[in-house]
Amino acid sequence: MYLPMDGNRRHFVSYFHLPFTNPGGAAFRIYFKLKKLKKIILCTAIVLTVVSCNNDKKTIVAGTFIDSLLTHYADPPAIKANEIDLQFWKNRIDPKNPGITNETKYAAALARRFHLMGDIRDIISSDSVLHQIDSVYAHKEASPLLALTGHCILQHRFKEAGQYFEQARAIGLKNYESVTTTFDVDFELGRYLLAEAGLKSIKAGNDYGYNFRHSKLAHYKGDIDTAIADMKKAAEIAGNDIALKQAALSNVADLYLHSGNLGEAYDYYVASIRLDAADLHSIMGLGWIALQHDQNDSLAEKIFRFVQSRTKAPDPLFKLVQAAEARGDSALQTKYARAFEKQVTDTVYGNMYNKYRIELYTGILHEPAKAEPLALKELSNRNTPQTQAWYTWALFFNGKKEEAYKNFQQFVSGKPLEGLELYWMGKLMQGLNKGYNAKQFFKAAYKNRYDLSPGKVKDLEKELE
Repeated sequence: MYLPMDGNRRHFVSYFHLPFTNPGGAAFRIYFKLKKLKKIILCTAIVLTVVSCNNDKKTIVAGTFIDSLLTHYADPPAIKANEIDLQFWKNRIDPKNPGITNETKYAAALARRFHLMGDIRDIISSDSVLHQIDSVYAHKEASPLLALTGHCILQHRFKEAGQYFEQARAIGLKNYESVTTTFDVDFELGRYLLAEAGLKSIKAGNDYGYNFRHSKLAHYKGDIDTAIADMKKAAEIAGNDIALKQAALSNVADLYLHSGNLGEAYDYYVASIRLDAADLHSIMGLGWIALQHDQNDSLAEKIFRFVQSRTKAPDPLFKLVQAAEARGDSALQTKYARAFEKQVTDTVYGNMYNKYRIELYTGILHEPAKAEPLALKELSNRNTPQTQAWYTWALFFNGKKEEAYKNFQQFVSGKPLEGLELYWMGKLMQGLNKGYNAKQFFKAAYKNRYDLSPGKVKDLEKELE
C-alpha cells in the first residue's frame, strides 16, 4: 500500500579548482608547462563530464525486465493466507458472546487485506469491529484504542489519532508502546521536538521500530544519509519477517529516489519486490524511474496500468495523470485527473489525498476555488510547515496575493519543505516580483526534482536557464 509521505533532501556539487599563474621573466617556461597541463586537465574534465552525463542518461528500467515481471506476476501467497485468516477469525466470533481475541484478530486481518488489496472499506470495516470491542468492554481495554490510533494515522485523521491514543494511555500501555505511538502522533501533527525527545528515551541501535522512526525524523531534518543508514539498519534487524523487511527496503528505495540516486533506488525496489510480489508501491517506483529518468512514458504507463489492475487504491490514477503530462497529452491528463478526483472525493477517503487534490486544482484542473478551502481544512487537521505552504499556495493561486505572502512570512519562511512546496513557494515569489527569492526556491526544488511531476521539472529547467 502506498500513502502520501513527506521529507527533505540535500544535494552536493563538486568543483575542479585549477591553479593560476601570472607569466613573466623566469616563470615564462613554467607558464607554458602549466598552460599545457591546464589543457590536459580541461580535456580530462570534459571527458569525465561526458561520461557522467552518459551514465546519468543510461536507461535504468529495462523493458524486458518489466515485461517478464508483469507477465509472470501471480497473486502472492500472502493474499490467500489473509483470506484464510479472515474466514477463520470471522467464524470464531459469536455475536451473542462478544469477546476481544477473535474480534481483534479479525480486525487485524481486515487491515492486512487493505494493505494487500488497497480497498479503503476494509479499514473502515476494521474500525467498526474495533469500536464494537471498545464499546463492549466499556472503554477499559487499551488494545482496540491503540489499534484505532494507528488506523486514524493511516487515514490522515491525525487529531482523532491523538484522542484515541490519550484514552489508551490513560488505561495503561507498556512503555515501548507508549513512546513509539507518542512519536507517531506527535510527528504527524508537526510536534517534531516532542517526537524527537520521546524517541531518545528508547534509543536502541538493534530495535526495528526505533531505527524506522529515527529514519523518518532524520529525513524531515534533511539528513538524508542518516535516514538511509537507519532504514537499512531496520531492514537488517527485520530478519526473516518479510512484511517488516519489505517496508524498510521500499523506504530505503524511496529515500534514494528523493536524493536523486535512482540506480540505488531501483536496486532496493527490486529487492523488495523479490521478497513479495504484492509490493505494488515498489513496482510503481520502477514506473516512476522509467518516467522521470528514462523518459519512457509508454513503459511507465504500462506499469501504472498494471498496478491499477491489481489494487483498488487511487494512487495509480495519479501516476497516470503525470505520465500523460510527460507525453504532453492534456486531454488524457484531464481525463485521469477527473477520474482520480471522482474516486478520492468519496467520503470513505476523508483527508487522505488532500495534497494531491490541491495539486490538481492548482494545476491541470485549474479550480482555485476548490483548492483554498481544502488547504484550510488540511491545516485544521495538522498544522505543519508543509500544510502551511499548501495553504499559502492555494491563497496565491486564488488571487489573494497579500494574504498569501503574509501567511508565508509567518508560517513558512525558513521552515523545512519538500520539493513540491519549494516549487510552489518559488512560483509565489515569482508572482510577487521577488526574482532572487524565486530563483533560490527553484534551485532548491530542482535538487528534489525526482519528487516533482514531469511538467514541473521542465518548468524548473526553463526558469533556471
